[in-house]
Amino acid sequence: MLMSGGPGIETRAEHAFAALSSSVLLSYRCATIAAMAVRKKRSISMPPDLDAEIAAAAAQAGMSYSAWLADTARREFAIRAGLAAVGQFERDHGTFTPEEVSAAEEWAATALERARSTGNTTRRRTA
Repeated sequence: MLMSGGPGIETRAEHAFAALSSSVLLSYRCATIAAMAVRKKRSISMPPDLDAEIAAAAAQAGMSYSAWLADTARREFAIRAGLAAVGQFERDHGTFTPEEVSAAEEWAATALERARSTGNTTRRRTA
């Protein structure tokens, strides 16, 4: 049970933190984030017109330049993985029929429209 105390009375959490702090020789209390995102910095070169297009697309999406690039790369890898999975399925089970392709296209169009109408976006705002 955590008790909120007055001056000189520590809660169990404060006491535990103080014990931990002294055991690792911290001279001050600090807050830490349990899981910090790891980022890899890169220096890249590209044509100025492509750079301008990326900057404009990122701004329009309300994302940082790095986040837009990361999001775009993730999408590309998801597309590649999906195409590979479809290829493997067709190798294992035979080619999709025109009716199956048509039904899948209709389902995808409906799903995209539903996502647009609900404003459901999962875009990352930072890389």
